[in-house]
Amino acid sequence: MSASLIFDLAPIGSLVSWSDGTPRPPESFRNKLAAWETRNSQGRLIRKEAPRRLGSYTAPGFFTLHEGDIGSKTIILVTIRRTFGLDSDLTFRVIARPAPGSVRIFDRAGDTREVLHLDEDRHAAEAWLKTHRYPGAVLEEVTDDEAAAAGLEGRAA
Repeated sequence: MSASLIFDLAPIGSLVSWSDGTPRPPESFRNKLAAWETRNSQGRLIRKEAPRRLGSYTAPGFFTLHEGDIGSKTIILVTIRRTFGLDSDLTFRVIARPAPGSVRIFDRAGDTREVLHLDEDRHAAEAWLKTHRYPGAVLEEVTDDEAAAAGLEGRAA
């Protein structure tokens, strides 16, 4: 499916894969494999921002996926995020949606908020929040309607 369909239909917290449609190169071609992996991977949908006008310029909409973290068990050195414009030429697919009743922890309220963590219930989310201490964090439960919307799994556009 297209980037704009992911933006419109996938709920925040969904696991999304992206691909350019090319076959994976052999392991022995390290540089080609590294380049291929930047255009073919997966991540958790953590942020959406709609198009907006800035004077005479219209900034295109985008969404951000959290691909992973680099570090040790308790210390994260680098967080890998990928941001895609709504006009991206890649193909996207929703792999998994957040389960109904699970709780998203956002860094702040408002339109520019970003998911910090997704937990299975409110009690676990509050426990995570106590240990990670984000003063402006907002908890939001995933509703049944949101989790079931649009039947995206495996659908291509």
